[in-house]
Amino acid sequence: MDVGADEFEQSLPLLQELVLGADFVGLDIEFTGLRSNLSRPQQISLFDLPSEWYLKTRHSVQQFTICQIGLSVFSSIEGESNKYVAHSCNFFLFPTTFGILDSEFSFQASSVQFLNQYGFDYNKFLKNGIPYMNEEQEKKIKHNILTGNWRVRSSLDKDQIKVVIDEVTRWLDLAEEGDWMTLPGIAGFQAFEVQLVLRQALPDIWTVLRDQGIIVKKVSKQHRWYLENTSCDRESCWKEKILLSARGFSVFFQMLVKAQKPLVGHNMMMDLLHLHEKFFRPLPESYDQFKLNIHNLFPILIDTKNVTKDIWKELNFPRVSNLSEVYEVLNSDLNPTKNSGPVVIHASKCEKYVETKYPHEAAYDAFLCGSVLLKVAHLLLWRVHSAGPMPEPSFSLYLDVLAPYVNQVNLIRAGVPKINFSGPDCPSIRPPILLLRVRRWPGVSEQQVYLLGAS
Repeated sequence: MDVGADEFEQSLPLLQELVLGADFVGLDIEFTGLRSNLSRPQQISLFDLPSEWYLKTRHSVQQFTICQIGLSVFSSIEGESNKYVAHSCNFFLFPTTFGILDSEFSFQASSVQFLNQYGFDYNKFLKNGIPYMNEEQEKKIKHNILTGNWRVRSSLDKDQIKVVIDEVTRWLDLAEEGDWMTLPGIAGFQAFEVQLVLRQALPDIWTVLRDQGIIVKKVSKQHRWYLENTSCDRESCWKEKILLSARGFSVFFQMLVKAQKPLVGHNMMMDLLHLHEKFFRPLPESYDQFKLNIHNLFPILIDTKNVTKDIWKELNFPRVSNLSEVYEVLNSDLNPTKNSGPVVIHASKCEKYVETKYPHEAAYDAFLCGSVLLKVAHLLLWRVHSAGPMPEPSFSLYLDVLAPYVNQVNLIRAGVPKINFSGPDCPSIRPPILLLRVRRWPGVSEQQVYLLGAS
């Protein structure tokens, strides 16, 4: 299911209900870019400590933005043994452009090309993206809205509002008290913005937002004063509505945080960095503070990349390079628990992925994350009870066998293989320096060595 700005607000109650009733939530995020082309000292290295890796990556996270978030909400089906239903949603996002907020972000050609290859719809991102902001931005815009110290930022909004004011002013010249007109085609928090401007500019009108658009009514100054002080649609009320609309996806992010459900990803470190920066607070300079913040937001993190490493070695599964391949192996006859493992079905209105694969579509990858987690957890449970009868599987039992992997997030191209979000990181076992001599590959570069040695 795809959710853009037009559908988001009416979807919120259902989304909240799904998250509160979930066992866990699968997550995947697509970005406008991954890593800035920094100078060599700022490029990540196989020998970086986690804190060094974090500081180098922090700049890239601040430069690029999120274009799509995929969530797959997994819930066990009551009365059915080891059976789960998955509600999968793609959310197209675009930074809030309201008042003083006007974010700048970059596109990386390789990332755009990559997503294009897999059919990503940039129109949904650019034209109907759900707005969002972090807590620091929210404080600024809330202060400006509630004190009246705000301004229209984008030239598009300025042009649109100028046309609206001209139209209403011409109508007012001929209108009598009690007459009304409709301004169609203005939706979202722009509708509130237009009303703010009209009410401030024209003392003898009142505005109401309806399904068909903004209703403008000519009123006396006395009636206007009465409406301002008694109407449930008075300015102070819908200034709060403006803020709610401008916050957009950040409202749902806070719901997700409050639900405290296990969050599951695959190679999810970049996802966590962007979640912090875009919806919580700007990334701190302190690596330890970042870890603490993420742990407070999401106390249970499970990275399927980290979980699958050990089981892959033990069962001698074939080498895999991406999440889709992991999923395929676990669904093949190579998996000794293929026929006894958990069953996952797609919820109604979320059947898009039943028969067709959509690699690198965020909700599809989020669904794969959750499915891989359940299948690997079942393998771990089977391994623990290999000498005796296996208990009736449940998600709480799965969490027990997953305990060694909880809050251990895979780290690519660094001096340690993972980050521990609930305690100290393991020390690096890599040598401080690596000397190489190339015999038959004279054109090799240091960057190629990093890429080939990455895990």
